[in-house]
Amino acid sequence: MSLPRYPEYKDCGVEWLGEVPGHWEVKRLRFVAELNPSKSEIAELDKGTQVSFLPMDAIGDDGKLNLEYEKQIAEVETGYTFFRDGDVTVAKITPCFENGKGAVMRGLTQGIGFGTTELIVARPITSQTCSDYLHALFTSVEFRKNGEGHMYGAGGQKRVPDDFVRNFAIAFPPVEEQQTIAAFLDHETGKIDALIAEQRRLVELLAEKRQAVISHAVTKGLNPNAKMKNSGIEWLGEVPEHWEVGALGYLGSINTGATPDRGTASFWNGDIPWLKTGEIAWKPITEAEEFITEEAVERTAVKLSPPGTMLMAMYGQGVTRGRVALLKIDATYNQACAAISFGTRIKPEFAVFFFMSAYDYIRDSGNETSQMNLNAEVVSKFKMTIPPLEEQIAIAAFLDTETAKFDTLTTEANRAIALLQERRSALISAAVTGKIDVRSNAAC
Repeated sequence: MSLPRYPEYKDCGVEWLGEVPGHWEVKRLRFVAELNPSKSEIAELDKGTQVSFLPMDAIGDDGKLNLEYEKQIAEVETGYTFFRDGDVTVAKITPCFENGKGAVMRGLTQGIGFGTTELIVARPITSQTCSDYLHALFTSVEFRKNGEGHMYGAGGQKRVPDDFVRNFAIAFPPVEEQQTIAAFLDHETGKIDALIAEQRRLVELLAEKRQAVISHAVTKGLNPNAKMKNSGIEWLGEVPEHWEVGALGYLGSINTGATPDRGTASFWNGDIPWLKTGEIAWKPITEAEEFITEEAVERTAVKLSPPGTMLMAMYGQGVTRGRVALLKIDATYNQACAAISFGTRIKPEFAVFFFMSAYDYIRDSGNETSQMNLNAEVVSKFKMTIPPLEEQIAIAAFLDTETAKFDTLTTEANRAIALLQERRSALISAAVTGKIDVRSNAAC
């Protein structure tokens, strides 16, 4: 879309902003919005009144709200952030702030809501600005980049101070023009968001299809005419008649690692790779984030495993627990990893694909692992199919080819998402800084 510039510009006096349309006025946000309104305005309401409750994960990076949660005022009036319909929120903690997390509050129960204390609330002064325009401003790259430079704190606890928002200066068009710009952005970003949603759904479908192809190959084989038999394992179902099924403990040796004492300097910063569960992410492991010394290997319980060892993550309540990866290097690992060295009956490349297919079972099934960590004893009892070695080699080669195709398509879809997100951000920034004139293009 090619959009015109405004007919006249002026230097606004704000260094990072430069020139703005001639009729726009530079104002600090404290003059166009009331920040963090007092909850005293609902003091007369019955404490049993149900209102909306929004934890941080109920507020999307795309400005959408999950309004399924409600609480009584008595439960939230202390220790939570207050807002009303029409207020605009922006997250102040990293990385939510940098990601543009925030929303216009709409559809709140009783028109009232409380939420995480990591929100800054701006209530538009109607003679100066409107909710949708203010939200667009908060999601703009310019606002977020400036805010990053004012963050205080360290690491994951860095926050943007309220004073940054209060004193942030930018040029504002007249309110009627703000509404026009907001309507234009709502229409155009809606189209972009729909395209992003399509690409994200494609990524989900590709992941589902990829998993189905892996599961079928490692449990049914590549021969569609093979005679089948009951495996005796509910989640596996039928397997080819000439295949066997066995427990990991009988198919290889299982070791767990250790973490050398962090306080012993001579144990760390050597040249021997040392892995954590976060580095077990399906793909072959060819490098490590941390390294230990030979002294650490000699004096601690760490184990050094060779290439061809399959690592399984035993800890992690998120997506980590149950993931596997094949070592391509000599490496040590921490106590949250199980290292499986297979005997002559199993090809490690086949085993990795098998346990990719078993991921959901390992996490959520009758092993009662859905809310607990694994251990070597539990891992040793996991069953897997045992095709003849030549079939294992053929299946692994087939899956290498097929998964590469899915991975290529997924990469292309994710690249499309990134480009659409960049386009969306650029459009918002251009509109709220006056680089484009959308007055004749706004949606009716």
